Amino acid sequence: MTTISNVRGQDDLYERATSEFGAALARLARGYEADPVQRRDLLQEIHFALWRSLEGFDGLCSLRTWVYRVAHNTATSYVLRQRRARRQILVSLEEAQAVAIQPDANRKVALDQLMDLIQRLKQLDRHVILAWLDGMEAGEIAELTGLSPGNVATKVHRIKSILARNFQGGSDGRR
Repeated sequence: MTTISNVRGQDDLYERATSEFGAALARLARGYEADPVQRRDLLQEIHFALWRSLEGFDGLCSLRTWVYRVAHNTATSYVLRQRRARRQILVSLEEAQAVAIQPDANRKVALDQLMDLIQRLKQLDRHVILAWLDGMEAGEIAELTGLSPGNVATKVHRIKSILARNFQGGSDGRR
């Protein structure tokens, strides 16, 4: 049974979570959705799912881990629904190595190209690199994804190498 005091506690926790992690949630949404209109819808879904989930927050993990878990799960579900509609092909890390990002003096264009490559990664790889980009440690990402910390560190290293090579202008790492 939900009481007024439970809702107030839930609202207070939601305010704290969005105050601390609101910018990270926006970055996460951008990592999952390129289209600005769809990104706003995704972010709204994330916020609603987060608020709704906080009723069950028991403090067994950090608020940060809870927020990221809810956000990633919501984004994953959203992407799966959208992918069914769009039939976008996701790529493995090996396939991502072959995708070159064109060097460009325009930082926004370069960032858009980088985000496009991240969006094309398979869910788990995208989940790992987005959490790492938001400053999470391997142990925290492991707790979030169910992978071992060593596996997370390996994935982060591989993804960073692929992104760096592609960002430098080609899949072979040469300019």
